[in-house]
Amino acid sequence: MLQKTHSAAGLVAAELVIVNLQVPFLSWDAAGAILLGCLAGTLADVDKPGSTMAKVLFPLSALLRFIHVRHRTLTHSIAFVAALALAASPMPALYFWAFVASYASHPLIDLLNENGVQLFWPLKGKIRLLPKFMAVDTGSPIEAAIRWILLIVSLWIPFSTIDFNL
Repeated sequence: MLQKTHSAAGLVAAELVIVNLQVPFLSWDAAGAILLGCLAGTLADVDKPGSTMAKVLFPLSALLRFIHVRHRTLTHSIAFVAALALAASPMPALYFWAFVASYASHPLIDLLNENGVQLFWPLKGKIRLLPKFMAVDTGSPIEAAIRWILLIVSLWIPFSTIDFNL
């Protein structure tokens, strides 16, 4: 999936956290959580040379390349999500959950790709949710449709929380 699709998925994940924690959408806290979600949704691609996250976090990307971490393995695994959650545990609850949910959205939507994800790294074997003939190719019209659906959902979520019975 493209960075913009992962960012949209991170946005939706952060909004769901905001709703769950009953944080007003028109607040600085919500704005911070949404920004964090959009960024965290793309973070797992730090293992992909040439990606925006690999460029922004070059020392980490270089280290991953040096120790021969391949794309959609370690950084897309449940173990890595758990390690990140442990590292992020000192954060306030809103930002912690927005970060973890948004980061986790990345490997989840990559499960739709034909290449799959090594979700149970270090165990070999990649997992995908769809058979190869139905899998979503990166940059395809189907991915664009998924992105648009995520963006529509991201607009619907805040409006669904408005109480019109004032």
